[in-house]
Amino acid sequence: MPVKRILVLGGTSDANVLVEELLKAGFDVVTSFAGVTENPVFPEGKIRVGGFGGEEGLYDYLKAEGFAALADATHPFAAQISRHGFNAAERTGIPYLRLERAAWTALPADNWISVQNTEAAIAALPNAARIMLTIGRKEIAAFLAREDLSGVARMIEKPLFELPPNWELVLARPPFSVEAERELLSFHKTTHLVTKNAGGKLTVAKLIAARGLRIPVVMIERPQKPPAPAYGSAPALVAALA
Repeated sequence: MPVKRILVLGGTSDANVLVEELLKAGFDVVTSFAGVTENPVFPEGKIRVGGFGGEEGLYDYLKAEGFAALADATHPFAAQISRHGFNAAERTGIPYLRLERAAWTALPADNWISVQNTEAAIAALPNAARIMLTIGRKEIAAFLAREDLSGVARMIEKPLFELPPNWELVLARPPFSVEAERELLSFHKTTHLVTKNAGGKLTVAKLIAARGLRIPVVMIERPQKPPAPAYGSAPALVAALA
């Protein structure tokens, strides 16, 4: 029986774990990276860097390369590439499976303000709030545009513009400890934590720290992704493919 070829839409730590499991199971794996991260952490196996040119380009690539399935292990907020992957796989006639870590859920001691997008998150913040902003670098401009807001913006890579003087930039890669998150929130006199419901264990410490300090969390909920088989762990997805 020929080895089945799998395209993994990657760029996350979950994707790297999935690739490792797929390779151990004997699959021929190509991992795709969008190419927007300056210092990505590549998994083992074959790597493809760069966009496909939308859904049509991805469809052409799937057909030309003879993939047996597409495994989507992108970030929970990468809705566009997930839609393109779902549609392209369906048109090609191959399975589309998604690796999807569980979302965080609020505990009774939490004070979460649940919102659907960044615009709603900004509107939910009171005047002169001091924020710890952990939503990546792409969508921070609108927060910085509100002159009454201040605080610390943490991300993995530096944004393409300078932050205003009332904001401090922190470049760091997870995982983070609860103690370090508590110290960061306290040091900056944070009144609100703004984050995305990415789920997972690597960055949950900020929520635990905010809970202990009784800091409200403005939680941006996940966008809707295509209705498709979704698996909470890499072994479960590999078993489904096998």
